[in-house]
Amino acid sequence: MPARLLLFCALLMASASSQGVTLYKITDDSGVVSYSDRPGPGAKPLVLLEPMVETLEGQVLLNAKTFDGGVSFSARNELHVPVEVELRLDNLVNAQGGDAPRIVRRLLPPRTTQMLSVLRGRPGLLLNYRSTLLQAMGDPGKRPLGFRYAFPWIGGPFRVTQGPNGRVSHFGPRGRYAMDIAMPEGTPIIAAREGVVVKTQNSQSGRGPNPSGNFVRILHPDGTMGVYLHLMRGSVMVAEGQRVRQGQMLAKSGNTGNSTGPHLHFVVQRNVGLALESIPYRFDRPISGMPDFTAGNP
Repeated sequence: MPARLLLFCALLMASASSQGVTLYKITDDSGVVSYSDRPGPGAKPLVLLEPMVETLEGQVLLNAKTFDGGVSFSARNELHVPVEVELRLDNLVNAQGGDAPRIVRRLLPPRTTQMLSVLRGRPGLLLNYRSTLLQAMGDPGKRPLGFRYAFPWIGGPFRVTQGPNGRVSHFGPRGRYAMDIAMPEGTPIIAAREGVVVKTQNSQSGRGPNPSGNFVRILHPDGTMGVYLHLMRGSVMVAEGQRVRQGQMLAKSGNTGNSTGPHLHFVVQRNVGLALESIPYRFDRPISGMPDFTAGNP
């Protein structure tokens, strides 16, 4: 890896805050790019945040169906992974059984619909309410098994440019134990562990609207999920619902989303109760050229 890129990574680690960091990209007359935490002539601001933004919009749906005297609530899970949901009914007015807030939590199996609650009004009075559906992928009742992950790429040797608890983009719960591995764009990315593909993004160019860029999310047998971020546009070759084996080709590495240079961001997550959090993991061998920053190594 060029010394300039290593220096840039060190600068990132030193200058970040707990909420993210604003760096300034400077290109000189010779086309050489450098980065600073202070603005200068011709500098362009670059704001870095935790690159883990996924929504379940259109994939986990709440259906409120009115009937004479009340409302029934059901939820539909369109994903190929269990989803934990919590229905909150508050601001109740004229509800049978009282107007105290009501909370219902359920685990929706993949691609199923489940009844959550029925709200009935007092006879002759107008029923009012506010409904909110909280959700998180995965089964919080499952516990991770000890597992050493294969390298999720072909080629190398490559280097870790940011390890767990990095201050740039590995500071939040979803990415605390992630690793960034610098590699040329187009490097083959393979499954580090077998599982089922539950979500993908394949159409983003450059930084785009999603900090994760293009990605593949895979559900493992023990309920954990491996996520591969910043992939090359149009390179994802697996589909949601597809079962993949360890070592199977997923995509090509890229530089999309909230990425400061070509690299793979790899993280393992699980549902800890209506929230996805990254967890420590180990590769099955050290990464050449730099210490292995994987959490839990001696």
